[in-house]
Amino acid sequence: MASSSFRGGSSFYNGDAAHFRSREGLSTRPAASSDEIQLQIDPMQGDLDDEIVGLHSQVKRLRNIAQDIGTEAKSQQDFLDQLQMTLIKAQAGVKNNVRRLNKKIIQNGSNHVVQVVVFALICFFIVYMWSKMSRK
Repeated sequence: MASSSFRGGSSFYNGDAAHFRSREGLSTRPAASSDEIQLQIDPMQGDLDDEIVGLHSQVKRLRNIAQDIGTEAKSQQDFLDQLQMTLIKAQAGVKNNVRRLNKKIIQNGSNHVVQVVVFALICFFIVYMWSKMSRK
């Protein structure tokens, strides 16, 4: 996580950490690395035990929030996976139906050709028989 200077930063570790302070005796200062929070405790202004208890409760609350976020992210990922599988199955079904439709179109087209040929043969036979009968 990014860390900026104490005065101008908008990072959680610096400027926004004031929201989580329980007493005036705590103040944040810039950390050596971006993953650390350093607190300066002034023993004259507050009871150290109360500060520690307050920090423990805030850590527990943040841990519970992080756990809820993780659970929600997992359920949303499961939902997306389920939707993706449904989409894949629907695409496969559409592809199979298009194949069947193409086969039926080809089959009906060839049936149509057979019907035209049979009709032509019948017409030819009728004309042939009519011509034979009219000569007699």
